[in-house]
Amino acid sequence: MTRGGALILWLAALFLPAAAHAADPRLVPDVSSRAIDIQYSFTGEELLLFGAILYPGQRLPDDRADIVVVLKGPVRPIIVREKRRVAGIWVNANSLRLRTSPGFYAIGSSRPIDKLVDERTAAIFELGLANLSMSPSGFSEAKKLERFEAGLSELYRRIGLFYENPAAVEITEGVLYRARIPVPARVPVGTYRAETYLISRGRVLAVASRDVQIRKAGFERFVALAAQRHGFLYGLSAVLLSLVLGYGASAIFRRR
Repeated sequence: MTRGGALILWLAALFLPAAAHAADPRLVPDVSSRAIDIQYSFTGEELLLFGAILYPGQRLPDDRADIVVVLKGPVRPIIVREKRRVAGIWVNANSLRLRTSPGFYAIGSSRPIDKLVDERTAAIFELGLANLSMSPSGFSEAKKLERFEAGLSELYRRIGLFYENPAAVEITEGVLYRARIPVPARVPVGTYRAETYLISRGRVLAVASRDVQIRKAGFERFVALAAQRHGFLYGLSAVLLSLVLGYGASAIFRRR
């Protein structure tokens, strides 16, 4: 092979992966609100995740593409305790510390996850409640870890902090998509990521994300900032307020 032919093959090997990557579709995602304010009257909200799929040459493929949307955050360590009944009294028996437990996780898709990707792909991208990686602290038996994670998942499901809907995503004309994710009143504050996955033939073709801020506002924000920045004065004020209210209540009852 001549030196010129080797150079051509080297250039082809260099640029072919880039060309193949450029041929993949792109996602243009957005959310209905980049910031959610929590006030005393906050009873929850519905967040709309929507966007478009941009195909190369504006040509729709013959195979159907699916969309999965995920809203999650903030990640934090948590200690899960297991209670047992001993002599008629419920006591803490075992505990497990999870280092990367999301305070909120919601996933919606155009079809069930097990119909879109295999178990390995779902685990890599953490698609679905069963595939969340919570990183236990220290060695833990597989059965114990599974029991504690299942208990935490069930608890968070009941209070609305974990949500899963295999029919939440609606795709129009193969290009536009949208999904509504319920945000409960008890949602923790912090930075959330709204992620969108484009999936076809069991492969994730594109991923895009947007940040969403959930924060306290009004008097709740004032109290939260005071507790964080001036902890001693906040605690002292709380004690004094309790004493004043207690003294006032006792004075009212003495007059009666």
